[in-house]
Amino acid sequence: MKSGTGIVKDILSDCMDELTHSERQVASILLTDYPVAGMQSITSLASIAKVSTPTVVRLAKKLGFDGFSKMQEALREEVAAQIKKPVSKHDSWITESSNKHISHQFADAVAANLRHTLDRLDQNAFDSVAEILGDSSRRIFLVGGRITRSNADYFYNHLQIIRPKVTLLSESSNVWPQYILDMDESSILIIFDIRRYEKDLQKLAHLVKERGCTIILFTDQWGSPIEKHAEYCFKSLVEVPSSLDSTIAITFIVESLLAQIQNQSWDSSRDRIESLEAMFGVTKLFRNLK
Repeated sequence: MKSGTGIVKDILSDCMDELTHSERQVASILLTDYPVAGMQSITSLASIAKVSTPTVVRLAKKLGFDGFSKMQEALREEVAAQIKKPVSKHDSWITESSNKHISHQFADAVAANLRHTLDRLDQNAFDSVAEILGDSSRRIFLVGGRITRSNADYFYNHLQIIRPKVTLLSESSNVWPQYILDMDESSILIIFDIRRYEKDLQKLAHLVKERGCTIILFTDQWGSPIEKHAEYCFKSLVEVPSSLDSTIAITFIVESLLAQIQNQSWDSSRDRIESLEAMFGVTKLFRNLK
């Protein structure tokens, strides 16, 4: 495993099977309180994990770092990138910009985001999510944040065509408790949350988790705090040459899921689509419909 090729948390998860029992104890502490646990001194971390300091050093080296201090540097860089403000983000891209036209720079960044997102996609989790979302007996609720509300709306519009019992939560968090009343163990809540992670969404996740609702999270490469409440979490790279983050990689996963859900329940989906097209024809909502 090589350092610098991803988030430390992801590198840890990838190489867990290669670790000794003592190293796993350290890894467990790091993952439980990530990234704060990795910011403390090596002696403190070793004491909490009940291992020796050389064990912590060995773990860092197995992750591809020259030592514990280098791993801490990587963690600090992650935190800095995660909290970077839009203006700072834009300035860093300008500093690093090449002679390519912005359209090509953006395309290169998006292509890299898609590639890395696909490389880290858990296909078993993907198939499981497609299966439960295709179960029309379960109610689905969707919600997004200030930036990702459009992602939630997009997913909602297409899911509602494919299957019944799909609800998009209001933009106003004040009325969310009214939706929570209808959530139970058979319900599914899909949340979109990328940096800067929103406290209202975290509170919502906590409340619905208490009701036994299944949470599916779409987030960025660093991972929203909601991840600790989610049964399924899809991480996508979001950085592009802009002060804004890109959700194209998130949309890629959403559209792939939609295709899978539709394919596995085509008979019922086809009936809904044909009925919807018939309504469009009667209302003449779109051109060229007879």
